[in-house]
Amino acid sequence: MRSASISRRTAETDVTVSIDLDGTGKADIATGVGFLDHMLELFARHALFDVTVKVQGDLHVDQHHTTEDAGIALGQAFAKALGDKRGIARYADIHLPMDEALTRVALDISGRPFLVFRTQFRVEKIGRFDTELVREWFQAFAGNAGLTLHVETLYGDNAHHIAESCFKGLARALRGAVAVDPREEGRVPSTKGSL
Repeated sequence: MRSASISRRTAETDVTVSIDLDGTGKADIATGVGFLDHMLELFARHALFDVTVKVQGDLHVDQHHTTEDAGIALGQAFAKALGDKRGIARYADIHLPMDEALTRVALDISGRPFLVFRTQFRVEKIGRFDTELVREWFQAFAGNAGLTLHVETLYGDNAHHIAESCFKGLARALRGAVAVDPREEGRVPSTKGSL
């Protein structure tokens, strides 16, 4: 079973997450941040991962710690669930359209975390959610999941659509990258023998 759970508690947040990489897209999300809940629900659905994320955060301050720590914990759970990465496809990319927005996501489950995030928002908020927190979540997730991750929105106007194309793009690319390739015959997909 490629699944894992992580609990992370700080003075700012108390986070519990679980992930099953071979799930059906079920999501049980409650972060206290409505827009983040929506993004994580669609992330689970389009990756076909079963995901639970529960966060009690310092929302009286702002949504930053809750968003970032949810990304950290989910990234850690993803890395733990993937284990030694034997047999996986490793690389994947996709162009994800969301109405007028188009985002390209390319990734390598390399164990070498790196984020290139070329997405800009014309507004500071989507509802009550700070748009700068989209990048913060991606940085936290990629760093803790061990991903080399490139996200670039090629064009788009609506901030909600742009953010959604980023999360859905990540989901679909991860779905491809974690897929087991029978031709690998259980090998780690690297000439080094480990990732």
